[in-house]
Amino acid sequence: MSTTTTLHWHTVCPLTRLDLDRGVAALVDGMQVALFRTADGLYAIDNRDPVTGAYVLSRGIVGSRQGVPTVASPLHKQVYDLRTGDCLDLPGVAVTRHEIRCREGLVEVRLRQEE
Repeated sequence: MSTTTTLHWHTVCPLTRLDLDRGVAALVDGMQVALFRTADGLYAIDNRDPVTGAYVLSRGIVGSRQGVPTVASPLHKQVYDLRTGDCLDLPGVAVTRHEIRCREGLVEVRLRQEE
């Protein structure tokens, strides 16, 4: 059985460095994280595509499905819910979601790691 550990907040970049509806990869405490800024808010997920194992989700296509903010993997186009990390195309597949916030104009991420 795995448990989730929550670590401290890491400052990543100024909010102005994140373009609307585009992803960007960031190295946060040694982990590749994909950051997204949409009209709905900020999202952070692992950059690793759980289907292929490639670190590419930050280069995915940002969109929505039935009002849910999403990113589609650039490799095989599986779509992930940015709010939960769940794959909307393959039941049981998910990417780890991390907490993200903007504080005083700076984007901060708090990693969630499976033990």
